[in-house]
Amino acid sequence: MLTLKTQDYVALAKVAGASTPRILFVHIFPGTINTLIVVATLQVGIVILLESVLSFLGAGVPPPTAAWGSMVADGRDRLAGFWWIATFPGLAIMLTVMSLNLFGDWLRDKLDPRLRQMN
Repeated sequence: MLTLKTQDYVALAKVAGASTPRILFVHIFPGTINTLIVVATLQVGIVILLESVLSFLGAGVPPPTAAWGSMVADGRDRLAGFWWIATFPGLAIMLTVMSLNLFGDWLRDKLDPRLRQMN
């Protein structure tokens, strides 16, 4: 936002007499919405990882509620004979977070005009 605030079109809007809310919503907000969307998709993956870690440690959601971290913790004691009890929830966590990060990266490539290639 600080770089957009110093752009010429914002200064021209001030000179033209535009109010501060109009400058924010018409000139600055459209330039930041792409970044906000990308950051939100990346933060969802971080939240999933944090919830999984807390559930794994026992500080997450209460036990009757299903959580991937508690599923991994339940299967931890049975890894020798029943490896899939802990492996599949761990893979689900990894695939979900990785797909959200790749989706955020793809969105950044599609929405950022500076990264678009001229064809």
